[in-house]
Amino acid sequence: MSLVRNVGTIGGLTLLSRIFGFARDILLARVLGAGLAADAFQLAFVLPNTFRRLFAEGAFSVAFVPMYTRTLAADPSEGGGEDAANRFASDVLSVFVWVLLGFSAIAMIAMPAIVWLLAGEYQEVPGKFELAVALSRTTFPYLGLVSLVAMLSGVLNAHSKFAPGAFVPVLLNVVLITGIVTGYFLGKASGSDQVIAWCVAIAVSASGVAQLVYMAWATRKAGVKLQVRAPRFTKDVRKLGMLILPATFGAGVYQISQFVDTFFATSLEQGSLTLLKYADRLNQMPLGIVGIALGTAILPMLARHIQSHDDAGAQRLQANAVEIACLLTLPAAVALAICAPAFVTAFFVGGKMSQAHGDTMAAIVVALVCGLPSYVLVKVFQPAFFSREDTRTPVWIAAGTLIVNIAVNIAVVPRFGIVGLAGATAFTSTLNVATLYIILQLRGWFHFTARLGSRIARQIVASAVMGGVLWALMPLMAGRYGGNVFEKVWSLAALCISGMLVFFVTAYLVGALDKDLLAQLRRRRPAAKTEPVTPTD
Repeated sequence: MSLVRNVGTIGGLTLLSRIFGFARDILLARVLGAGLAADAFQLAFVLPNTFRRLFAEGAFSVAFVPMYTRTLAADPSEGGGEDAANRFASDVLSVFVWVLLGFSAIAMIAMPAIVWLLAGEYQEVPGKFELAVALSRTTFPYLGLVSLVAMLSGVLNAHSKFAPGAFVPVLLNVVLITGIVTGYFLGKASGSDQVIAWCVAIAVSASGVAQLVYMAWATRKAGVKLQVRAPRFTKDVRKLGMLILPATFGAGVYQISQFVDTFFATSLEQGSLTLLKYADRLNQMPLGIVGIALGTAILPMLARHIQSHDDAGAQRLQANAVEIACLLTLPAAVALAICAPAFVTAFFVGGKMSQAHGDTMAAIVVALVCGLPSYVLVKVFQPAFFSREDTRTPVWIAAGTLIVNIAVNIAVVPRFGIVGLAGATAFTSTLNVATLYIILQLRGWFHFTARLGSRIARQIVASAVMGGVLWALMPLMAGRYGGNVFEKVWSLAALCISGMLVFFVTAYLVGALDKDLLAQLRRRRPAAKTEPVTPTD
């Protein structure tokens, strides 16, 4: 119940953020389309955003949160407790600030070289390379600001306060929407798309300031008092640094693959990078809500089980997380694959976004969501390594899958273009999660049981039944997805409601849902008095 409650809290706020993010991308697609300025901004946003996911939410979080949680949970007589944990966090913060400032300064100075490495082909279009460099320098301060936000979020997560960290992305999207609207009116007056791109790039860094101010307030309100002082490389800080280095690669294979995808996408026709990022927004809706929620909730909980040598509790927690992940991502992947043309046409096509671009985007969505369950399951399996301070094993797995990803891209991108690139990402993500599971099972840290396998098989059956219904419904409303607002709303609502009803009714009938869990949720028992529900081990 603790896992379900925490996932519900994080997932609900992340859903709110994704809705705002979805609105942001719809507005940006319609006012910028998929041209020069759009590609330049997407590259400028990819750089700090990917580094954020790689370092702040990836490597730093998976190394810092378990160490902070163990210190917090340890007895004060053994050097633990809240005061000791906050001293450790303050030491880390004092070093982290200077590292971020140095890295950001170097990156901004070297930005022409970085953009050339990722998008050298932009030089072939007059003004595109220069605009991408300028916008990237404008957005890059966001990395340092939001990295500090991620650290404060990790501190609060260790205190089981997940809401503030899950809410801050809403601030990002609200500020960006403000920037898009402002840029639209200024660009309309000047007749330049680049004005819109500049306004949104400035809004990216402004949103980082807003998030940091909010998280500093939330941390202080929670009674956690951190101090920035002269940097001290204590024993624990050095240990954290040694864990971060391999975790940067191990936790960030998906983010590193984003750089690889960006490199290949910028070598294709103009607009390819923009279409890939908009398509990934549809993929990120369930991925962000379920994956982030599960990954954030499971890491400190798993660290506590391991700290107390509760192997059965760790197995139960991971099994329940796998079941929840599959329950939510399997039907989402099937629904998005079948209904991608409807969603893309209704939300993105219009203004400066043509139907031809929409058709390409829909094909990219289909390819991406083939790996949706794998993207989320990585968030479940990797904490089993990180909570044991094993960041080396995911490094080797990530290295292998990244090499495969590059090889597959070289083979398929020339023939299938941007759609082939998306398919390669899905394939290698599946390979990554399969390898992680095999290692976990060999080490005895987690294993699939017949009960868990049976539950997932029934979820697949329910997803297939839902997919058949959606496949039959799609052509019946083909002319409505691009109609007026009323036609778009009722046609998409019909698809979504029909799909959800069919899936959950079928899932209930075939036993894909944990009925004991549903009964406990209906009774709403207080978490402190509730034992873990129907273990899948």
